[in-house]
Amino acid sequence: MLRYSRFKKAPVLEQVSGLILGLLFLLAVSSSTWAQSVCLPLPRLLTLWPMGATAGEMVTVRIQGEHVEDPEALLFSHPGITATPRLDDMGALVPGEFVVTVSADTPEGVYEARLLSRLGVSSARSFSVSSLPETVVVESNISKATAFPIAVNSICNAKSTLRAVDYFSLEAKDGQRLLIECAARGIDSKLKPVLIVADSTGRDLRVERGGDVLDFTVPEDGSYLIKTHDLTYQGGANHFYRLSVREVPADAKLTRMPAHRAVNSFSWPPEGLDKTASQSEAEPNDQPEQVQTIELPCDLAGSFYPAADVDHFEFVGKKGETWWIEVASQRLGRPTDPNVLVQRVSVSEDGTETIMDLAELKDIASPIKPSGNQYAYDGPPYDAGSADVLGAVELPEDGRYRVQLRDLFGGTRTDPRNRYRLLIRKAQPDFAVVAWGMHMVLRNGDRAALSKPMALRNGATVPLEVVCIRRDGFDGPIDISMQDLPEGVTATGLRIPAGQTKGVLLVSAVEGAPRGWGKPSLQGVATINGVAITRPCPVASMVWPVKDHWQEIPHARLLGDVVVSVGGSEVAPITIGPAEGTVVEAKVGDTLKIPLKHVRRCDFSGAAIKLKTLGAGFTGVPTFEASLTSDESEAVVDLGKLKTPPGEYHVAFYGSAVAKYEYNPTAVILARSVKEQAELNHKLASEELEKLKLAASGDSSDSNKATIQAKQEALDLAKSRLDTASKTLEDVINKAKPADIVDIIVSEPITIRVNPAESS
Repeated sequence: MLRYSRFKKAPVLEQVSGLILGLLFLLAVSSSTWAQSVCLPLPRLLTLWPMGATAGEMVTVRIQGEHVEDPEALLFSHPGITATPRLDDMGALVPGEFVVTVSADTPEGVYEARLLSRLGVSSARSFSVSSLPETVVVESNISKATAFPIAVNSICNAKSTLRAVDYFSLEAKDGQRLLIECAARGIDSKLKPVLIVADSTGRDLRVERGGDVLDFTVPEDGSYLIKTHDLTYQGGANHFYRLSVREVPADAKLTRMPAHRAVNSFSWPPEGLDKTASQSEAEPNDQPEQVQTIELPCDLAGSFYPAADVDHFEFVGKKGETWWIEVASQRLGRPTDPNVLVQRVSVSEDGTETIMDLAELKDIASPIKPSGNQYAYDGPPYDAGSADVLGAVELPEDGRYRVQLRDLFGGTRTDPRNRYRLLIRKAQPDFAVVAWGMHMVLRNGDRAALSKPMALRNGATVPLEVVCIRRDGFDGPIDISMQDLPEGVTATGLRIPAGQTKGVLLVSAVEGAPRGWGKPSLQGVATINGVAITRPCPVASMVWPVKDHWQEIPHARLLGDVVVSVGGSEVAPITIGPAEGTVVEAKVGDTLKIPLKHVRRCDFSGAAIKLKTLGAGFTGVPTFEASLTSDESEAVVDLGKLKTPPGEYHVAFYGSAVAKYEYNPTAVILARSVKEQAELNHKLASEELEKLKLAASGDSSDSNKATIQAKQEALDLAKSRLDTASKTLEDVINKAKPADIVDIIVSEPITIRVNPAESS
């Protein structure tokens, strides 16, 4: 059992009401059972209702999550958004509800909301702030007769109805240009919206099935209907949306509501790039004879418009020059696949042009192979690559060169918003980094794709995979660091080696770390041309916990900030660390025998764990076994076979183990105490009623009847509370039954200092 608890210092009865309230809240709002095949329970915030508010306003939100009992606070990524627990008219806490206040100066945007509860700070969920008035659908609106009214220049928060169409009524005037949008995926919803504008009779006028903005010019004054539904008619609490109707000038550019960034956008823009390009595409440039002349270096903005658009650019170059070409379009949020073809243009004496293909530049490869979402979990469920372009071209001779730029998906799409940014530059070596919770590879495959908030158990080490996109030939090592951590938490970066694209960051909480949380800074650091360069490292997360990606395709996004917390109510099943200090000294060619100590806090299925090695230059250490029934083991590292040069290195050992995990056993102790107190109260109330009845035998006065009636009501209330306490105890006992949970076990980091061999 995980017998560690921060509750043990307080008297049981002082915590009873709060504990039961938290347990009842957990049972009411948890969207799934706690048991999972992989990953120890982590706090996850799943929904807020409503999921947004107007700047300068207050709104009451209700939360839903998993493993979020004993909620203390609702936290936001922007200081202008604050929350307090909601109290009813009698001053009692309303479980699962908070009053959110948005300051008037909070910019429009999508922010992160997280819940602080027993296990720490939860995963994030979107909370949107707008400048428009907002409403909330509270009743069924699945017919024309029950259509919910929505005004021009307003936003309505709603949930898609399962196997039905939601109706909204709109009053509009002739000539108004309305942008109607159903924000869903960009604010973490599972909804795949279909959006329809119809006349007052329900006859469809315009339809948008791809989740885009519907650009509608009102044909005449009158009443209109807006209809929404999921593409496959799914619905429920996880299929929320924000329906907006915005009036814009007739010549205004089409814009969308704010949304979160995709994972692959982490590599854009390059450091120091101006917000606005210095040049613009000049149409027509679709044919070779219409080629647009440019001078290098070049920073140019254009668009893949109209359909099948191919933009031609030409420049004069010199032999031996190397130019780096980068195109951003998909990373700007557009559904495009840029392709660059570089050609050599030769002109004969008679003026005839000869075109020779020199190089074709395509996708930016993912730094590591992502999961194929097939029949085994063959990689992380994150794709940091992009359909955009980044590559180099060396010019073979002096002369003219032509660049053809097209969208490989653009043959049938006519959308001026499919913009791009074309950069042609001399090498500016640099890098970009992104991190996420380490995925798990099991012998029989692991189909889970789970959000992994950095909510640490005491004594645990949590690994983050950190990957990089290298720019313009930079090939050096990248160090990873995290600063400004909560008390008792440390972070050790296992560097991304030269020429490679993956490293690891280990975040550890000592067993005595106090409960707390913070917003640390995470970054990558490298030396380029003799100068230390620091780049921020955003964190990506699964939007929804997917238990089986055979059934649901995982979706990930970048988080707006980084949060690390220590729950303080549980400890890690096992802590593996160095037995003799965190620094090991050795000489080149030595064979190290590193003694490890085990602090075991629960039972395991199996007697041993197979450990691999993390750390640049040490992944070749053979897999070894460590006992799950003993307090010690030994790692053997042959520096001679690894050919490890002198230097200081950080390593850790990791593997997967099946823990006999008990969920919140402290709750069982306290719930049992509550039941015992309820039994006592019921017994006393029953005895008092019987005594009163005996004493009042033969007294039929109204006052006596009223007294007996009051005692009977007190007994009924005591019985109701006893029934609730009994049911709560039964539920928490069932949740606390030992269950097999597979988790990643990572040792505390160890520093290996390799000194030069002694000269003979």
